Amino acid sequence: MALIAESASAPPQGLIHALLLDGRGGARELAWTEVLAWSENQGCLWLHFDYLEPGAQQWLRTSAGLNDIASEGLLSEETRPRTITRGNILLMALRGVNLQPGAEPEDMVSLRLWTDGTRVLSARHRKLLSTSDVLESLESGEGPVCAASLLVEWIDRIVRRMSDTVEDLEERALALEDGVLNGQTQGMRLELSQLRSASLTLRRWLAPQREALSRLCSEPLSWLDELNRLRLREVGDRQIRYLEDIEQLRERTAMIQEELLSRVSEQMNLRSYVFTVVATIFLPLGFFTGLMGINVGGMPGVESDGAFWVVVGMCVTLTASMAVLFRLKKWL
Repeated sequence: MALIAESASAPPQGLIHALLLDGRGGARELAWTEVLAWSENQGCLWLHFDYLEPGAQQWLRTSAGLNDIASEGLLSEETRPRTITRGNILLMALRGVNLQPGAEPEDMVSLRLWTDGTRVLSARHRKLLSTSDVLESLESGEGPVCAASLLVEWIDRIVRRMSDTVEDLEERALALEDGVLNGQTQGMRLELSQLRSASLTLRRWLAPQREALSRLCSEPLSWLDELNRLRLREVGDRQIRYLEDIEQLRERTAMIQEELLSRVSEQMNLRSYVFTVVATIFLPLGFFTGLMGINVGGMPGVESDGAFWVVVGMCVTLTASMAVLFRLKKWL
C-alpha cells in the first residue's frame, strides 16, 4: 500500500527521520519523494515525527492514511501507556525515563507509535535515548529487520534504560536509611519527600505500561511472530521486576519516614525531659532564693557578714540532694 501522495515534495515540518529498513539489520534515509512513492514490497518504512509541530500534525491527520482514533492517539499531548489493536493494526503509547542532562528521570517522556506490520509511524516531543540506541544499531547493521523486531527492540531499549534510574533510587533510599539509623536527620525530610515523589511518579506510569505490554503479547497480530512474542514476554517480565522494585522502594521510604519521625520525636522528648529535670531541680532553689529576697523586717542573717555564704551552702546542698534523689530514682 503506497502512502497518500501530497502535492508538496518537501517533507512536513516536524519529520525527524524517514528510514527504510533493508531487512538485514540496517536502514537508509529516504528523501520525501521516495517516502511518497513507497510500497510494501520495498521493506519496512519508519517515519518519526515531533508531534507538536503543526506540519507533522497536519500530515498525520490528513495524508498518512490513518483514521481519527489513530491520528489522535499519535498527537494527543497527554496519554497513559496503552495498547489498542484493530485487526493487524497496532497503536501504542509508552513512557521512558528522561535521561537528558539536567532532567529528572521520573519526568517520563511519552512515545506513541502506530504500525500495520509494514509501516511504523511514531511521534514524540522530547528526545529518548532509547530511540538513539535503536538508530545506532541500525547504523552498525545490527538493528531490527522488520516492523515486529523494530517494535520489540525499541520497547526493550525503553525498559532497559529504566534500570539505572531504579538502582539510583534504591541507593538514595539506602543512604537515607543509613543516615536515619546513624542519627543524621538534618535536612532529611526534604530529600525523603523528593524520593517518595519520584517513586510515586514512576509507579504512575509503569503500572499501566506493564498492562500495555502484557496485552501486546496476547494480541493476535499476524506480523508479530512467536520469537518476537517471547522477547516481548521477557521485556514484560523485566518491566514487572522494576515495578516490584519501585513498590518495595515505596515501602522502604514509608519505613524510613516512620523511623525518622520516631527519631525526631525521641530527640524532642529527650530535650523536653532534660528541661523538665533542670526545671525541677531549680524550682526549690527559686522558691528559696525568692523567699530570702523579700524585703521585710525580721529576715535572719541581715546583720551577719557570713549569712550570704550560709545561704549559698544551703543552695548547693539542696541541689546536690535533688541530684542524688533523681539518680536513685533513675530519672538521670
